[in-house]
Amino acid sequence: MLTAIIDYESGNLHSAQKAFERMANETNAGKVVVTSDPDVVATADRLVLPGDGAFPACRDALTSSSVFEALKEAVDVKARPFLGICVGMQLMGTKGFEYRTTDGLGWIDGEVIKIAPNDSHLKVPHMGWNDLVIDAPHPVLAGLSNGDHAYFVHSYYMKMTNDAQRLAHVDYAGDITAIVGRDTMIGMQFHPEKSAQTGLRLIANFLNWAP
Repeated sequence: MLTAIIDYESGNLHSAQKAFERMANETNAGKVVVTSDPDVVATADRLVLPGDGAFPACRDALTSSSVFEALKEAVDVKARPFLGICVGMQLMGTKGFEYRTTDGLGWIDGEVIKIAPNDSHLKVPHMGWNDLVIDAPHPVLAGLSNGDHAYFVHSYYMKMTNDAQRLAHVDYAGDITAIVGRDTMIGMQFHPEKSAQTGLRLIANFLNWAP
């Protein structure tokens, strides 16, 4: 089994690589590679799309990268298990409104808009630990409970237009989408590689998920 973490020059991949390698070793889930090679992406058994920075910049970097077509075919046609992290999750949506209106990949029915807490004392970006509230069961969420902590750093979030695709949220003076998914795709707004035991469990579950 091969898990490919896609490198499209959008963020530091070191911590993600280390966390995925650790859990792959602990659960006998095969090999993890960081790659910008479309041939590796095309043959990988599962795919991880990280992302740090602004939605339009990440979208432009991804669509202009050599791996883009291989990624789309792997997810759309071959139905390989896919995980989007942070902006990688946001790119799964239909549109983003950070700086300019930008089309997403259209895999999840949601639009990425700025966080606007109902409490003016809460700062944006939403940064730090927050308690997950699970909205729907999913194999990648196995072993998690309401109140488990995840680590967030973001100013925009996915406002769902199809609540059935929201798997978990957090409260930040209003609901903030935390995990989305459908079919063979799942996305996490927080950083599982920085979310201690909660994040490691999610990574292990994803590496062993057989949808």
